[in-house]
Amino acid sequence: METDLDPLRSVLEDEGHDGYLISDDDSDSDQRYVSGFTAPDAYQTLVTAAGEVHLLVSGLEYGRAQKEADADSVSRRAAYDYQELVAEHGSYEGTLRTIAAFLADHGVDSIAVPRNFPTGTADGLRELGLEVAVESEDVVEEIRSRKTPWETNQISATQSANEAAMAAAERLIATAEIEDGALVFDGEELTSARVKEEIEITLLRHGCGLDETIVACGADGADPHNRGSGTLEAGKPIVIDIFPRDKGTGYFGDMTRTFVRGEPTAEAKRRYEVTREAFETALETIEAGVTGAAVHDAVCDVIEDAGYETLRSDPSADIGFIHSTGHGVGLDLHEQPSLSPTGEELEPGHVVTVEPGLYDPEVGGIRIEDLVVVTEDGYENLTEYPVAFEPRAN
Repeated sequence: METDLDPLRSVLEDEGHDGYLISDDDSDSDQRYVSGFTAPDAYQTLVTAAGEVHLLVSGLEYGRAQKEADADSVSRRAAYDYQELVAEHGSYEGTLRTIAAFLADHGVDSIAVPRNFPTGTADGLRELGLEVAVESEDVVEEIRSRKTPWETNQISATQSANEAAMAAAERLIATAEIEDGALVFDGEELTSARVKEEIEITLLRHGCGLDETIVACGADGADPHNRGSGTLEAGKPIVIDIFPRDKGTGYFGDMTRTFVRGEPTAEAKRRYEVTREAFETALETIEAGVTGAAVHDAVCDVIEDAGYETLRSDPSADIGFIHSTGHGVGLDLHEQPSLSPTGEELEPGHVVTVEPGLYDPEVGGIRIEDLVVVTEDGYENLTEYPVAFEPRAN
C-alpha cells in the first residue's frame, strides 16, 4: 500500500529531527501502517526526514519482512552485533545499543517518537547520547484517518463479512418461536450467547474475527456497551452491534441493528422511528468541509425535538442519547475523526460510523449504525444491510 508520509516529514523538518521512530509490535496500528509489516514481537520502524522507511527486526522475522514490508530497507539485529551486546550488557542495555547503532547507520541522532513510545527505551536512548522528543500531535494517526481507495476497499470487504454475520443473527431471531415471552430456537431458549456464537462462526468463515460482540436485549441494551447475556425476550428490542477485524488486512468493520421479535411497545416503535430519522439526518449532513460537531448537532436536534434528552441538553443524562454520533474506523476500531461535540472538519477519505441511539432501561436500547466514507459532496455508504425493526428470515 502506498502511504503519504509527507505530513510526518514536514513535522520532522519543522522540529529539526532526523527521524521518527516507532518501537512496538503489530498491535500498534501506527506501526503496522507505516511499516506495512506485522510481527507479534516489538520491532523498530524508522522514518527519516527524507521520507525513507527502514526496519530493524529479529532474525526470525527478517526473511518475511524483506518480502512483505513497505520499507526502503530491512535490517536484522545481528547486523549490529545484537547477541554480543546482550551478552556483554544484558538484554535491556544490549537492545538499546542495537537500536542506537541502527539509527546511527541511517545518520540519525535526533528522533521524534509517538506518545506511547516506551519510556524506558526513550530514557535509555537519551543516555546513549540521542535526542528524543515526543511528537504530541499524533500526526501518523491523522495520516491514517484519510483512507486511500485501497484501504476503503479493505474496510468495505470487512463490512461485507459483517453483513453476513448480521444476517445469520437476524435469521436466528426471525425464525425463533415465542413461548411464555421467551424466544425459542430448536426447542431451546435462544440466548445472547447462542446468537454471538453464530456471529463468530460466520465471521471466521469470511476470514474475520472479533474479541467480543453485543447482543443485548431489553434493559441490557439500554447500556450502550453492555455485551448482553441470558435469554432473548419477545417484544423487547435486541441491539446487535458487530465490529469484526479482517485477519489478513487488519481493517475493521462496524454495524448495529436493533430488532424486535414479536410486538414491540408503542414507545419502542416511536423511539425506533426517532432514531432512524436522526440516523438519516446525520447521513444527509455528512460531506467534506462539514465538521463532525455539526453532524452530531444535527442528530441532537432531531432527538431533542422529539422530546428526548441528549448529553447536549443535559450533560448528566443517563437516558436518552448518551454518546457521540460516530467515530473513525480503520486499523483501529476507534480512531480519528469523530462525530462528536468536538468533532473537527471532515475530509474526503474519512471513514466514520453513524450510530445515533436512544436508551432507557424501562424501554430498552435502540441503535442504528452504518459505516460510510466521506466524499467531496457527501458520502458513500459502505453498508448495504437493510434497516428494519422487524427481523427477517432472509
